[in-house]
Amino acid sequence: MAEKHSSSSLGIISRKSMLFLFLFASALFMLSWFFLLRSTSSAGFIGLSLLPHPKLNPLIDNGNSASWNGKDVEPSIGNRAILVDNEGEEEKPQKKDDLGDVKCSGFDNNYKQVLKIFMYDLPSEFHFGLLDWKPQGGSVWPDLRAKVPEYPGGLNLQHSIEYWLTLDLLASEVPGIPRAGSAVRVRNSSEADVIFVPFFSSLCYNRYSKVNPHQKKSKDKLLQEKLVKFLTSQKEWKRSGGRDHVLLAHHPNSMLDARVKLWPAIFILADFGRYPPNIANVGKDVIAPYKHVIRSYVNDSSNFDSRPTLLYFQGAIYRKDGGFARQELFYLLKDEKEVHFQFGSVQKDGVGKASQGMHSSKFCLNIAGDTPSSNRLFDAIASHCVPVIISDDIELPYENVLDYSQFCIFVRTSDAVREKFLVNLIRSIKKDEWTRMWKRLKEVENFFEFQYPSREGDAVQMIWQAVARKVPAIRLKVNKLRRFSRFGTQKDGELRKIPSPSNFS
Repeated sequence: MAEKHSSSSLGIISRKSMLFLFLFASALFMLSWFFLLRSTSSAGFIGLSLLPHPKLNPLIDNGNSASWNGKDVEPSIGNRAILVDNEGEEEKPQKKDDLGDVKCSGFDNNYKQVLKIFMYDLPSEFHFGLLDWKPQGGSVWPDLRAKVPEYPGGLNLQHSIEYWLTLDLLASEVPGIPRAGSAVRVRNSSEADVIFVPFFSSLCYNRYSKVNPHQKKSKDKLLQEKLVKFLTSQKEWKRSGGRDHVLLAHHPNSMLDARVKLWPAIFILADFGRYPPNIANVGKDVIAPYKHVIRSYVNDSSNFDSRPTLLYFQGAIYRKDGGFARQELFYLLKDEKEVHFQFGSVQKDGVGKASQGMHSSKFCLNIAGDTPSSNRLFDAIASHCVPVIISDDIELPYENVLDYSQFCIFVRTSDAVREKFLVNLIRSIKKDEWTRMWKRLKEVENFFEFQYPSREGDAVQMIWQAVARKVPAIRLKVNKLRRFSRFGTQKDGELRKIPSPSNFS
């Protein structure tokens, strides 16, 4: 009887031990998953080595629990979140000195290797010939030591990134031209990180997309056909299936036909508004800024009180596709005090008037139009006028290394079109908060500046760095593509016919 009682007690103890061990193991398992998920999915864990300058870290959420956690965001008005510290008080503004020299004097320190680019020597009809430049001496390129061909002004300028990037690559081969060194042209394609296609597609669309009476096809379509035929016959394209090629299609209607045939390449775009995701997406491609049209606010000594206009918008009001919000906001805001919301164009000194208006405004509206993006955002940055972005599907340049919430206000379209919502939101932003954002604008404006020769940390260099960050993924895809190349059965790299989406126009 005693033995039975003893064995029963041992059974109970054994079961308790097993239960304890099971609970302990479960706790360890859950704890390990907690740390794994925190390390892989937290928005705060960002590789700061990707930054163009190490002292820009304050513009980026560094993921430290002391600076960011789920409790550090107050309920927002719309989607404007206010960072607070662990005591529940609003975050104190950082001193300007904490940001260091945002002119990126140490730009190359974080990029040990220069991006090596092979550029095709395409006939001049694809690039500078579209600017009415005539080849001389048998070269397809202009002599930059003699004269640099000029790009047309007006609204053509906003999609001119193809011009600035091509000039920068050409300048990398000319001794004595002072330029930043994020990218360099190489003559051997096997040594290159990427292959650059110098087709001025946006300029071609703007100038030659209409069919003349004596033509069956527009010059724009003909050049696209020539380009596709040329590229797909090159050994460089066949070697990678086009995945390491860089094509520029910044105007939303540029490369309209060629894009569905050259889809494996990296596209440099303004947004994805007229692209299906199987042709262009944020994982594969690069979003680049527009070149601002209004004049930069040089030596800006303005302040909150010296800018009399609270909220500014001047541009096309009636737009198709996602631009319905412009019309709705026009009727909501047109009679509001200290709000300027009017139709405007480049005619009759429209650019000069817009420059003056933005320079004298605290906030500038950037509302989705025919596509999610517009040049108005970059005009606002150049004016140090805090952008108010109302575009739910917008993609922003360099957003993987730059925190736009530090110098922009984001508002959902559904909130913005509610009566009094937007104007009340803007009026709730007081002098101190506006001043912090205004200072940030002055610190980051160079990242959106196109110029020749290119300088450290300007838009050209930032775009090259964005392309460089795509290189590891490109190499992975290309190497996987080659796995079964000896059998000649690899189909993944071949061109596929993809129907154009219905909103191509």
